[in-house]
Amino acid sequence: MTNRTAPADDTPGLPARRAALKMLDAVMRRGESLDVAQHAACQGIDDRSDRALAMAIAGEVLRHLPGLDLLIDSMTRLPLADDAKARMVLRIMLAQTLALETPPHATIATALPLLQGGPRKLAHGVFGSLMRAGVALPAPELPPATANRWSALWGEPMAEAASAALGSPPPLDLSLCDPATTGETAAQLGGVSLAPGHVRLPRAGAIELIDGFESGDWWVQDLAASLPARLLGRGEGRSVLDLCAAPGGKTMQLAAAGWQVTALDNSDKRLKRLRQNLKRTGLDAATITANLLEWRPDDQADAVLLDAPCSATGIFRRHPDVLYRIAARHIDDRAKQQAVLLERASNWVRPGGVLVYAVCSLERAEGEDVIARFLAEDSRYAIDPVRPEELPAGVTPDSQGQVRTLPGMLADAGGLDGFFMARLRHNG
Repeated sequence: MTNRTAPADDTPGLPARRAALKMLDAVMRRGESLDVAQHAACQGIDDRSDRALAMAIAGEVLRHLPGLDLLIDSMTRLPLADDAKARMVLRIMLAQTLALETPPHATIATALPLLQGGPRKLAHGVFGSLMRAGVALPAPELPPATANRWSALWGEPMAEAASAALGSPPPLDLSLCDPATTGETAAQLGGVSLAPGHVRLPRAGAIELIDGFESGDWWVQDLAASLPARLLGRGEGRSVLDLCAAPGGKTMQLAAAGWQVTALDNSDKRLKRLRQNLKRTGLDAATITANLLEWRPDDQADAVLLDAPCSATGIFRRHPDVLYRIAARHIDDRAKQQAVLLERASNWVRPGGVLVYAVCSLERAEGEDVIARFLAEDSRYAIDPVRPEELPAGVTPDSQGQVRTLPGMLADAGGLDGFFMARLRHNG
């Protein structure tokens, strides 16, 4: 006899919701990134729109999770366990309806089959009660642990700005092959420029359909992510090592600025994407697949750019999963690794050359603290202070000439990802 309560694989829309549930479980229980979790969760889903929908549902749950839980708890007599499947399915249902504007009846039909028995009845009742109450999506909030940590580091206004950033889809930033075309390109695409060689557009549809993609006039790169390479200026044929280079925005910046670039990364898959972009833009760089802890160059370079592996908490508005899978122990582990990589990279700069260290992290332990310890232990280097005119208006160096971008900066113009960068000069 057929079990009519078992979810049928051929129910339209159900595979995407099941995939979203698997992704959220991987993030919350196992600490995987959403991008990594997607690969396993979406096995067997061939439709690109279904895969995109699964990612969108999971992303909206993570973006609004504290508020979704408040709604759920307001309609349950006894609190559901944080890891209860019924709670996660309710989060998915509410995210679909309140954030993605899926009609309630469609949400019930496509998400409720993920549960059976009592949990299914509970979820149906809670969801129905919330819909009848006409609830709205609460304003996004950081998880308490993250809010407390960032408030202690940067002050409560920063944490409040970060919560606000969660609810605002980031704009689309383009880096141009030819900065001389900045004004023309901004006007042509209906965007604004916040720095030479940069154009910002409202978040739009398919990247490939924007004018200039096929002709290789630009590549996608957040404005904050473009700042470290800007600190190296014009290359004029000099050599630079771009370490941990993929996905390659900085490599292309350096090539466009006249540097002789060697780009190193341990992922050949990610370097393949870089090579495709180099071909599309007509830029040139040597690429090497290798482990930075094992590889060494044949000769020293005029400059080294180390965009070190980090917690990636600075890109939380694009990847809200970092808010739930990154804890203090992960930050400490990354900081230890960064110190090792920085010390190693420091030996590959010619005397008189420049070393730029950068991380897309909002943790002082991965930025300012790493540089302070390095300079205390290596007398060859000193900070080469960044000048205000090297940065977009609204971004200023700190008292030591280092650069820290925070949520709230350029908020009226679409905001910035969180980054730290320091430029160091090899004094021989």
